[in-house]
Amino acid sequence: MLGANFRALGQEPTFSTEVKVVTLLATVHDRGGAIVTNLNQGDFLVEEAGVPQTIRYFSRESDLPLTIGLLVDTSRSQIGVIERERLASYTFLDQVLRENKDRAFVAHFDIRVEVLQDLTSSRTQLASALDKLRIPPRPATLLFQAVRDCSESLMRKQLGRKAFVILSDGVDVRSKTTISTAIEYAQRADTIIYSILFSKWPLVAYYPTAAAVHAIYSARGKHAMQRLARETGGAYFEVSKDNPIEKIYASIEQQLRNQYSIGYTPGRTDANRRYRPIRLTTRPPGLLVQTRAGYYSE
Repeated sequence: MLGANFRALGQEPTFSTEVKVVTLLATVHDRGGAIVTNLNQGDFLVEEAGVPQTIRYFSRESDLPLTIGLLVDTSRSQIGVIERERLASYTFLDQVLRENKDRAFVAHFDIRVEVLQDLTSSRTQLASALDKLRIPPRPATLLFQAVRDCSESLMRKQLGRKAFVILSDGVDVRSKTTISTAIEYAQRADTIIYSILFSKWPLVAYYPTAAAVHAIYSARGKHAMQRLARETGGAYFEVSKDNPIEKIYASIEQQLRNQYSIGYTPGRTDANRRYRPIRLTTRPPGLLVQTRAGYYSE
């Protein structure tokens, strides 16, 4: 995030264009996967393009407003899971949104990308949008297009913490946008992606050919969903019997409520570099830091 101007260390930031500040939202896990919530500013190290940076602004469990975009795959491959996605999403949005502070929107993608409900704090309106999710008769999955369009038209203009929650098998079909471009737009909009791999192919058990095709597409979709999450600082989840979508949503909620906000003013970096890679680590060993991979200077 560029253009952030903080009042003072540890206080809620305000935003202006007076000072260029790169802001990172980070979640930290220990070796066992538990979220670490007791770190201080001195516990973090940040590098931009390999150059150490001075952390000037730091806070824990940021109280900044939260903007969530729920992007739901309604292509043909989701026929067997759409109802579970719908019900779990009702509960997630109801629990995570703070009244009069946080907002969310609901969009779906298949043969087109459509926003069913614009940004709102109304749980009733969000529930009504989820009720409208339908599977079209024609095949297409405009996943990357959905990330790009929603980043540019909805997320880029918002302040505070921003996150997409994507429900999909990750297999993009017929998008005119590449995954690299989709990630760039999400990074430019300072939006974290939590990707949930969720699909069920009913014919796989009965047709060996379908099983082989499914294996190829599953690997491709998994890689795409992992990359979307990794490069934007979010997390990847895969729905299974032992890891149901309800459990995944609870994990996302916990991560959103336990983030570190870290800000620095870039110094001694390559002025000609359009994309600036970032590496955020901790002094205490053995901890895993989730944050975005970089940002665009323009």
